Amino acid sequence: MLRFSMATSPKKTSKPRTPQQRMASRRERLRAQGLRPVQHWVPDLRDPKVRADIRRQAKLMARHPENDAIDEWIEAAYDWSAWK
Repeated sequence: MLRFSMATSPKKTSKPRTPQQRMASRRERLRAQGLRPVQHWVPDLRDPKVRADIRRQAKLMARHPENDAIDEWIEAAYDWSAWK
């Protein structure tokens, strides 16, 4: 079983460490726990162009000829009890 510990504050040293040194230490500790960094890119919902494109895509999906059948399949396949 993997155990993940929260990063603790570094021990006091004679000279202050730079933010880059602190981040490097943190990454070393996380890698030692078997973790690796991953970067996620998500749509920026603050951007009006992105919101307009999402609305456009939603309208296209709503007009899909098999939309009702897809909705019925989702309703049947998904366990909605977790949302209650």
